Amino acid sequence: MKKRILLALALFVFCKTLSAQKQTAIHTKDIDNFWTAYDAIQKTNDLSKKIEIINSQYINKGSKGLKAFMVARQYNDTLWVELINKLPKFWNSIRPNTLAIKHKTAELEYGVNKLKAIYPDLKPAEIYFTIGGLRSGGTVKDNLVLVGAEIATGNANTDVSEFDNDWFKNVFKEQSLDNIVYLNIHEYIHTQQNQNGSSLLGQVIREGSCDFIAELALEKPIKTKYMNYGLANSASVKDRFKKELFSDSFENWLYNGRQMPDKADLGYYVGYEICKAYYQQAKSKQQAIKDIIELDFSSDSAVELFLEKSGFYAERLDKKAIKEAYEKLQPTIVSLVPFSNGDQNIDADTKDLKIVFSKPMVPNKYSISLPKNTDVSFPLKSVKGFEDDGKTLVLELTLKPQQAYEFIITNKTFKSKDGYALKDEEYLIKFKTK
Repeated sequence: MKKRILLALALFVFCKTLSAQKQTAIHTKDIDNFWTAYDAIQKTNDLSKKIEIINSQYINKGSKGLKAFMVARQYNDTLWVELINKLPKFWNSIRPNTLAIKHKTAELEYGVNKLKAIYPDLKPAEIYFTIGGLRSGGTVKDNLVLVGAEIATGNANTDVSEFDNDWFKNVFKEQSLDNIVYLNIHEYIHTQQNQNGSSLLGQVIREGSCDFIAELALEKPIKTKYMNYGLANSASVKDRFKKELFSDSFENWLYNGRQMPDKADLGYYVGYEICKAYYQQAKSKQQAIKDIIELDFSSDSAVELFLEKSGFYAERLDKKAIKEAYEKLQPTIVSLVPFSNGDQNIDADTKDLKIVFSKPMVPNKYSISLPKNTDVSFPLKSVKGFEDDGKTLVLELTLKPQQAYEFIITNKTFKSKDGYALKDEEYLIKFKTK
């Protein structure tokens, strides 16, 4: 009887230990389903049949992770079929890498347990490996880690010859299949965090904190292109970031791989270094980890205090002076030609309107819209583009007599060639014909 009691107790302790170690559920079935659909699609040239196959063999059988990924990145059946038709060399080269993920599950579980060891308040999450539509290597939704394996497993041997630009080439040459563990720990940490940062500083710390904590948990350095560039150019990156420290524009620092392939995502590196500095100066390392993960990234005062405590910048920062200096670097709209903004006596035969900026602007990037809740007409027929000076944007007009017109130029896409967003978030242009 005593032996039975001891055996039962031992089994109970073993099961409790196993349960404690099982912090996460890892799902890879979507990858198998995708390749089943892929092979079936190769057997027909009928587009409608291909659409039917991707739905029946992949989407309809998809996990809740795939469904969440589709919503998060606007994936649909037509997109997948188009990519399969367009990129056969890529898909054939990436296939073995994606199928190898199922052999990484033990390593992934070990990484999550290591994270739990340094952050005991870790909440359980689920990891879903899917084949996405080449828009994201990884993201999160609530407690779901969503991985696009077709990006996350790319490496220097992946065939990228069919792509229109070098973004994937530049990303993949820095990756290996070993990165998949780091990527998932990074995304797992996001499931523990507060909401996104509302400022550049807040979002940079939020992203960089995941890199730093992942490195701390896995006990090996993160190897990414932005980390390599940042470490090699730390002084210049640090100085450049200080100029934009209090801005709300992410474009120069985050999620800009397609626009700045050589210097993309340096905000991750900056955030990593800020968190590392905070950790190193902290007396209690466990409390520092908790502070980093649970920081209110949406609070300007919280992230600014965090930066100050970190000592990342040795000198005391003058927020007002930095913001004023940054605003002087931003382009502005200086004039309209051939009439002024607000003019009430415009000739209805006017065919073109020229908007003159203070600095040369990036071509082919425009954000023009009609104001909300207005009864006025929209005067634009087309955007002709910038003149040779790079400062003058030419718009083609279609006007009628005695008509009021309005439209808005926003800073969502307008950007100077030296990398600064338009100063005015919304610039209203209004006029009336005679």
